[in-house]
Amino acid sequence: MTTRLDAWLALTEEDAIEPDMPILDPHHHFWERPGDVYLLDNLLGDTRSGHRVTQTVFVECHSMYRTDGPVEMRSVGEVEFVEGIAAANAAMSGETAVAAGIVGNADLMQGDAVEPVLEALSEAGKGRFKGIRCTAAWDASPEITTARANSAGMLGNAEFRKGLACLDRMGLSFDCIVYHPQLPEVADMARAFPDLTIILNHVGRPLGIGPYGGRREELMPEWRQGIDAVAECPNVVVKVGGLGNPISGFDWHQRPFPPGSREVAASGAPYYLYCIEKFGADRCMFESNFPVDKQSCSYTVCWNAFKRLVNDFSATEQADLFHNTAARAYRLPEV
Repeated sequence: MTTRLDAWLALTEEDAIEPDMPILDPHHHFWERPGDVYLLDNLLGDTRSGHRVTQTVFVECHSMYRTDGPVEMRSVGEVEFVEGIAAANAAMSGETAVAAGIVGNADLMQGDAVEPVLEALSEAGKGRFKGIRCTAAWDASPEITTARANSAGMLGNAEFRKGLACLDRMGLSFDCIVYHPQLPEVADMARAFPDLTIILNHVGRPLGIGPYGGRREELMPEWRQGIDAVAECPNVVVKVGGLGNPISGFDWHQRPFPPGSREVAASGAPYYLYCIEKFGADRCMFESNFPVDKQSCSYTVCWNAFKRLVNDFSATEQADLFHNTAARAYRLPEV
């Protein structure tokens, strides 16, 4: 069924650039919400739109939690749900290993008590479970909304760090989602856990709405300073993408026609190329962040934009950005 969004995205059509380049998409979601569904068929419709997507990683989005049982264990339902999707996809003939890695959710504010939750998530993932994302994004402005409750200073909280220590002991990774003013806190956390793989989401999520709206150039030095601090921590890798979320303030979703890949590349370049410069290609991974970023551009346009950005990079650097960094960070098997 063609949705209104699909019809809008079809107004800007492009052929895939370098369609044979292997892509590991390290960040997408599945959900079934009132009036908003994104499941296996929807993802495959996007991944089969021209680019060669060989593997994907699912990232938690508070989807399909258990409705009963201990509250702290309800997030296990999401991993069970996604593992079932991955198994169904594996039984089909197709090039894309969907949800080859699964990032679940656990409340690290439980401290040491989170360990049995992590064990249950790992068992539910049947080898696909790689780590967790526990939302730490917070801002003082009521105009910056968050989907889930959290509090200021969470990353430095003593109980939260006991939870991080459990992740560290179990060899799991931590997907870190914050807003850009919190980047110094990420650096402090990373220094405290030098052996923990930390995956910074969406280039530190630069804000462009509310009190941050219309101040992109003014705020760029603050974002860069935060990225500089995080990049000094060798255990942190960064997901390069995510600016299609309306919270970044580009407002593509409000236009009569969606942007093409040249515009998306040009708009993202100050953020994306700076991250690659500071972290190095071997610690950066391009991401789709679908279906969140699908509000702003199509899957084909998204990956075309990334390819335009780095078309003069070496083959090794491109392989890291589009595939190898994500495969290393999430400990995925070769395909």
